[in-house]
Amino acid sequence: MEVLIGALLIFGLRICDVSMGTVRTMFTVQGRKFSASVIGFFEVIIWAMAIRQVFAQLDNLWNILGYGAGFAVGTYLGIAIEHKLAIGFTHVYVISRHNADDIANALRINKFGVTIIPAEGGSGGMPIVTSLIRRSRTRELKNIVDAIDGNALISMHSSTIYRGFMHTMRK
Repeated sequence: MEVLIGALLIFGLRICDVSMGTVRTMFTVQGRKFSASVIGFFEVIIWAMAIRQVFAQLDNLWNILGYGAGFAVGTYLGIAIEHKLAIGFTHVYVISRHNADDIANALRINKFGVTIIPAEGGSGGMPIVTSLIRRSRTRELKNIVDAIDGNALISMHSSTIYRGFMHTMRK
């Protein structure tokens, strides 16, 4: 019983430190130095406690399995937490052959800042609807576009903002 409790402890510690590591990495990429540093401090303390348990009994297969399983579950959970937080911004490009103006208007009605850029594709001229939005609003934007043109190409890229005015700041 004690062997399984030790393995479960390691499992739980790894879930915590790996989840924290995933969120810390996202904060680092977004330039959130203080938040990333604080998370990293606690992440490393938890990791040290977990690895100490593993090294104390290297011949205990359950501890090693708990360590590996905790890493896997922690990775999954960390990504889920990061998606739920949805901190940061996304640059969105929408290409719709016939509905760009309707999409742009619908997005503007819903307080998205939108720019239409004329572009040239393999089959001729085509407008690109572009917007810089909070990540927390990506599903809302996709739903609006899909309601107008279910075949529109939607491309999203993480962005860092330094200055400027955005309609998405109001919501």
